[in-house]
Amino acid sequence: MTATSAPTRTPAPAPTRRIRPRALLHASGGPRYAVALAVDALGTGLLRPFLLLYGVTVLGLSAAATGLAMTAGIVIGLLCVPGVGRWLDRGARSTVVAASMLVRVLGAAVLVATPEGGVWPFAAAALLLGIGNQAWPAAHAALVATLAHGRERDTALAAGRALRNAGLGVGALLAMACLAGGTSALRALAAVTGAAYLVAAGLAWSVRVRAEREPAPSGAPGGQVDSPPRMRALLAANVVYVFCLNVPEIALPLVLLTQLHASPAWSAAIFVANTVLVVTLQVPVTVLMSRYARRTALALAGAVLAASYAGFLAATSLGGGSGWAAPAAVAAVSVVCTLGEILYAGSATALATALAPAGALGRTLARFELSSGFGLAVSPAVITALAAHGPAALWGALAGATLLSAGAVAAGADPEVPDQGVQ
Repeated sequence: MTATSAPTRTPAPAPTRRIRPRALLHASGGPRYAVALAVDALGTGLLRPFLLLYGVTVLGLSAAATGLAMTAGIVIGLLCVPGVGRWLDRGARSTVVAASMLVRVLGAAVLVATPEGGVWPFAAAALLLGIGNQAWPAAHAALVATLAHGRERDTALAAGRALRNAGLGVGALLAMACLAGGTSALRALAAVTGAAYLVAAGLAWSVRVRAEREPAPSGAPGGQVDSPPRMRALLAANVVYVFCLNVPEIALPLVLLTQLHASPAWSAAIFVANTVLVVTLQVPVTVLMSRYARRTALALAGAVLAASYAGFLAATSLGGGSGWAAPAAVAAVSVVCTLGEILYAGSATALATALAPAGALGRTLARFELSSGFGLAVSPAVITALAAHGPAALWGALAGATLLSAGAVAAGADPEVPDQGVQ
């Protein structure tokens, strides 16, 4: 794909009801970029859920040391995101995406070369993997925003997320199958992951998408861009919204196992159902919601999530033990929670992209990803701390905070942003 200039800032077209697959593929970066996304997601699915297990079983590290190294990698990765935003605002697009993948190639290589008991090399590998994982979302969103406009851009972002979830799911299933092979299989898994990242990086770089650098907003000292009130409200709300992504992975298994004493099979089934629903419904739901303002869709997502949290509270009141009523009710409510997650994912990044001032798309997306990363980083500690005080504390606090965030989003009443099509 030849280099592409930044999108012309004209009023957004009317919401698109149908987008042809070929047009959607082009808006998403083209066939090579789609393959790059799939391969990258497959590699991430192979390793990311099992990185802790790799440190403990293959390298013989303590769980505490392994967890600390992984946390440090995530935190330092977040600190690198502002630099990624500035790089994007200089016009880079596919180069940044490829760089985020190449950093993870180095991380996987260091992981494979780490000897048993090598806590510092493992920490270096976790750091490189963390930097790549944190840099990728903003870079990908900026690339799509360069190629697509308005609602077509929203649908392309949704399609990318669905494809990534599919790759993550397949990768995780393959990794689970490799676990029976012991430590040698896990080392091979890390090597295959590095190779997958390398292939993905080459494909992403080959699309050669670049945007013309736009001038920074007038009055911005030293090129710094201050977030307007509407953007600050979105960033604050996003920290709470993003908790929904850890509900199927952390909150529900914790509740099912420790409070309801249910079989681990319930947690696995809920996680699989969540992945399947996101993969199959993300694009159709995003297209369906294109008739509404992005802000309205995001506020609705908060309301649906809050309702699901209230539903989880009601489901846990059915009691645990050997009965199946409470676990089945939790599983049923998890479908509502997944719908809220789909609504959130289809509108939040799209709204942040649309609100970005001229010349500050990269920095705006970087700030949005920082808020997401912060929420994902603190949510495990918050969820486990609240769960220790009982279901009412956990689900009541989540429901209340999410409703407040949805109210802040709905009350924004932004003026139109004609450049990028906020509706």
